[in-house]
Amino acid sequence: MLRKKEGFEGQRAIVLPGKIISDLCEDNPVTGGLFVTDIGYYPKAKYHFRQRLQGIDQHILIYCQEGKGTAQIGRQRYSLQPDTFVIIPAGSTHSYAADENDSWTIYWTHFKGPAAKAIAEAVKRQYNGYQGVITFQQKRIDLFEDIYASLERGYGNDNISYANMCLWHYLSTFLYDDKFNLSGKKTSSDAVELSISYMQQQLSQMLSLENIARSVNLSVSHYSYVFRKKTGFSPMEYFNHLKVQKACQYLIFTDLRVKEIAYKLGMDDPYYFSRMFNKLMGMSPNHYRAKRET
Repeated sequence: MLRKKEGFEGQRAIVLPGKIISDLCEDNPVTGGLFVTDIGYYPKAKYHFRQRLQGIDQHILIYCQEGKGTAQIGRQRYSLQPDTFVIIPAGSTHSYAADENDSWTIYWTHFKGPAAKAIAEAVKRQYNGYQGVITFQQKRIDLFEDIYASLERGYGNDNISYANMCLWHYLSTFLYDDKFNLSGKKTSSDAVELSISYMQQQLSQMLSLENIARSVNLSVSHYSYVFRKKTGFSPMEYFNHLKVQKACQYLIFTDLRVKEIAYKLGMDDPYYFSRMFNKLMGMSPNHYRAKRET
């Protein structure tokens, strides 16, 4: 039987760097109790399969929106279909797979923190097991997208805190489906947010600080001040974070060589790219790819 861990058309995923998790999640007095480590979306994930005999140190939520699949936790087997979900507790031997004939579309989240185990156990009590059935609500998908979009915009203090505070709400929609209610989403259009959008659109370029400040009609000095105050990072450091985030997606979802990925991110020197990647992720690009495949 053909099996794939990743590699599906339309897939999206973000894996937070270990240093960001330790510095901005675990040590955050507001959100340290519960935080995202990985998050993604796999549409019509044919042959999707994952097995971890030793488990992992994160809890996993898999929400099946369409299609079918199965999850095995220890000796317990769960069948998933539209509007069902499963939570896999940290440290549990497990595997999961899409149905070969009607492959699932899933939203998945890895999460940790002192409160994570209590939430997983609350789900188990509520549903008499780790699987539950919920009503479809677009608002739940919107909330997932809110978390994803916030992390996609980089690892600023505000983004990380907002995403992790939203995580409480997102998980509560599975635990308390009948009480779920989401207010309308507000959007921001300030200079920092606009400049981040500009950065995201220019990941294939090597922008200067002057380029970015000019995109929002601010002087370099003033822009640098307001950007660091809002995000906790300099604009160029933040831009590099976004480049590395994109590089991680190339490494997970494509067979591009490191040199080719560097070029796609506007870097003619692959050694410079590798050093930048290693500084943020704590490992080389090749090591990161090999680790994600294990």
